[in-house]
Amino acid sequence: MNRRTIVIIGAFFAINLFLASASFAQQRGAAPAGRGATTPTPTPAAPAPATPRNADGRPDLNGIWQALDGPNWNIEPHAADFGTVPQLGAIDAVPPGTGIVENETIPYKPEALAKRAENYKNRMSLDPEAKCYLPGVPRAMYMPQPFQIVQSTDFIMMAFQYASAIRTVYMTDHKPSPAPSWMGWSNGHWEGDTLVIETTGLDERTWFDRAGNFHSDELKVIERISVRSADTLNYEATIEDPKVFTHTWKISLPLYRRVDKSAQVLEFKCMEFVEELLYGHLRKQPAK
Repeated sequence: MNRRTIVIIGAFFAINLFLASASFAQQRGAAPAGRGATTPTPTPAAPAPATPRNADGRPDLNGIWQALDGPNWNIEPHAADFGTVPQLGAIDAVPPGTGIVENETIPYKPEALAKRAENYKNRMSLDPEAKCYLPGVPRAMYMPQPFQIVQSTDFIMMAFQYASAIRTVYMTDHKPSPAPSWMGWSNGHWEGDTLVIETTGLDERTWFDRAGNFHSDELKVIERISVRSADTLNYEATIEDPKVFTHTWKISLPLYRRVDKSAQVLEFKCMEFVEELLYGHLRKQPAK
C-alpha cells in the first residue's frame, strides 16, 4: 500500500468520525466540534386540557364521583387492624391508610381525646354509619359509595347512594342554618374556578370516620372543590370546632369520576339492615 492510498483512507475515516460526532452532539443538544454553540430547541409541552364548563362559564362538576375507601375507615394515618367482627377474618379487617389530614394528626383538646378513645372502643354500636344515620359533612364526600353532582346556577344538588342522602348547596339567597340537621345547611359561591361551600348547623352525632373521630354542635366546614382533570376533582375541607379542637385543621383528597358505562347511583336504603342492631333488644321473647 503506497503513501497516497494511506492518506486517502485516513481522510475517509476522519470525515466519518466527524459526521458521527456531529450527529451525536446534535441529538444531545450540543454544537458539533468546530462550530459555534447553539441553544437546543425545547420540546413544546403538551397543552393542558381545557376545564369543561357549563353554559354560564363555571367549571362543570356534573357527574358521578367517588373517593377511594381509605378515609372512611380513619381519616388519620393508620395501620391495618382488626375489624368490629373478628369472626369475619380478613373480610372485616381494616386496611391501612395514609390519611387525609394535613399534618397527619387531628388537634384534639385533651379531654376530647378521651371521648374519641371511647368512641373507638364502642364503634360497633356507636358509629352512626352502622345505624344507617345520615353521614353528615364532610364524611358524605368520602364514603365508599358513589354520589352524583347535579349543577345549576342557583343550586348544586348532591345525591348520595349511602342511605339515599341528599344535600343542597344554595348558591344564591344565602341564609343561616334554621336548625341542626344531619347534613347541615350549605351556602356556596365561586372563587374563580373553585367552588367554596360553607356548611353549619350539623348534628353533633355524625362522625368523621369509623374510628370514632367526632365533633360538636359548633362544627363549621368550609369545602373547596376544583377541577383537577376531566375525571378528577380536588377536594379539601377546613374544619373548625372550638369545643373539640385546639385550632382549625384541614383534610384533602381527590374525587374520581365513575367512568364505567353502567355508572349510576343506586338505592342503598339501609334501615332494613340495622333493625336487629337498633331494635333487637325489644323483640318479645317466647314464653318458656
